[in-house]
Amino acid sequence: MRPTAPLILAATLAATAGLTSCGGGSGSDPDTVKVAYNRSTDNKIRFKDNHLAEVKKQFEKANPGKKVKLIPIQAQDNDYATKVQQMMRSPKTAPDLVYEDTFRINSDIKAGYLRPLDDYLTKWKTWDQFVDTAKAAAKAEDGKTYGVPDGTDTRGLWFNKEIFAKAGLPADWSPKNWNEILQAARTIKKKVPGVTPLNVYTGKAPGETSVMQGFEMLLYGTGEAGGNPLYDPGAKKWVTGGKGFSDALGFLKTVYSQKLGPDISDALDPNVGTTVFSEWLPEGKLAIALDGSWLGQNWLKTGGKPWPEWSKTLGQAPMPTQHGQAPGKVSMSGGWTWAITAKSKNPDLAWKFIERLQTKDNAVTWDIVDAQIAVRKDVAQDPKYTSSMPGITFFTGLVKHTHYRPTTPVYPQVSTAIGEAMEAATTGDTSPEKAAKSYDDQLKSIADGATVAAGGRG
Repeated sequence: MRPTAPLILAATLAATAGLTSCGGGSGSDPDTVKVAYNRSTDNKIRFKDNHLAEVKKQFEKANPGKKVKLIPIQAQDNDYATKVQQMMRSPKTAPDLVYEDTFRINSDIKAGYLRPLDDYLTKWKTWDQFVDTAKAAAKAEDGKTYGVPDGTDTRGLWFNKEIFAKAGLPADWSPKNWNEILQAARTIKKKVPGVTPLNVYTGKAPGETSVMQGFEMLLYGTGEAGGNPLYDPGAKKWVTGGKGFSDALGFLKTVYSQKLGPDISDALDPNVGTTVFSEWLPEGKLAIALDGSWLGQNWLKTGGKPWPEWSKTLGQAPMPTQHGQAPGKVSMSGGWTWAITAKSKNPDLAWKFIERLQTKDNAVTWDIVDAQIAVRKDVAQDPKYTSSMPGITFFTGLVKHTHYRPTTPVYPQVSTAIGEAMEAATTGDTSPEKAAKSYDDQLKSIADGATVAAGGRG
């Protein structure tokens, strides 16, 4: 749930107090590394805090006289990002190490908040274990790397096998194209009344949840623009909304106009993602969810919504491409990285803490407790990881079909424009084509007309 304003304010004050209690400034104590990270707004979920506390204990034992100050910031992602950016602007408040979403890392790089890590990485043998796509997610346009990823995620279709049985649909359901998804949803609507057939995130309020898990899972399955339907990295140009863009919006319009999805007021709730895993799926109110690999984490004994039956009740299927065209499956991946701030006075100590976070055992433990998809080859092959959770092998297998969002500083603005196009196409009389045209107009304003390439609308 979204925290109340007093909760965010309290976390902000606590974080600021933690930064200034040693006399002001990241460099006021050369023996202390200050680590800022996002704490879950669900007070039942503290696995990240517990993991970091354990690594802190290891670090201080291995480095006598050195200390780690953990600075949790309890807020939704947008509020967390805003607070961290405020902290990084001044050496008096900048932490040494910060947890950075790959969604925002390039805008923070451009703003001068982060320090390149290449001098450390070239001497770090463990870097060879990281897969290339994960390395690229933290690399800036200047060719330098600014973060060490600690895992990734993939996305696919979750479905309730009990609801499917009532609808006469197979327990090994694996749709081959978009139409087969819609047909299953229509069947459920007809044969299992009272159940929401399909959830695909949409609109502005859910933010990047809508854009990445909803729209981009569709767009990247259209085959538009040679597999780069948002941004052409070779030409360094944003792609205007072509036919694939309109088709993706059209799929969303079909879902909501035919009432195959949740009520639009629920779909546009900024906390709809929490509702999906905490209510709709475990209570049998939702048949199909286009969602992420991490959902099962919430239903473990240590999760916010323990649900022992989930692994038997739910199945998983890959998200198909639009017409079943090669490669037949599509996924999107994101993830978070550990980055050293530009104004840190203790960068070497911060790097040593990254190395401790990324020992093989700690990397395996983190990917298990956070339901992460491994980005290290040695972790992906570890038996503890591969047997850690039902479905982990399925979602890890989607890595070879996955795509990463454009790693450019203006992507957050582009994401906002996409969210507005989604909402226009799903809530009113606006056609997908008109919504795509409106997106084009915003894109040219965001990116400058000289950096926009035609997407081939037709």
